[in-house]
Amino acid sequence: MRDFVAALDAGTGAALHPDVIGFEREDPRMAGTMEAALPWSGSREERMRSFANSRATLQGGTHVDGFRDGVVAAVTAYARERGLPAADPDPGADRIGEGLTAVVSVKLDRPEFLGATHGLLGNTDVRVCVGEAVREHLGNWFEEQPERAAEVVDRIVRGIHQD
Repeated sequence: MRDFVAALDAGTGAALHPDVIGFEREDPRMAGTMEAALPWSGSREERMRSFANSRATLQGGTHVDGFRDGVVAAVTAYARERGLPAADPDPGADRIGEGLTAVVSVKLDRPEFLGATHGLLGNTDVRVCVGEAVREHLGNWFEEQPERAAEVVDRIVRGIHQD
């Protein structure tokens, strides 16, 4: 997963940090496992790939929504803990996604796809489970890598203030 994200990120420009943040977790509440990997780069573009049971979910779904929720929560919490100015208490995933390259994948015992093409995952429990896992893991990474975390979050906060 980390190698896949690194390959996706290769064309975005200079990375803010060389490490790809990644984790894998099993969660019985969603009857499955999740895996996510991400770095932020100097690009303004967001690159997101998502999969459910190894099938590309081109339209996203609850696993992508949960991933975004978790990133927003971790970045917002870090900014508040550090007393960084925030014009908006919830900067939103669209602003935090600038320069983000990410892959989120879930493997579920009973996936619920929406639509004829199965391009959208609909399992409601997945959103909360993925969101909590991303928030926890990214929050831990921020604590373990304070200089890199400050660089990423400062860039996001500055981006939030640009109009």
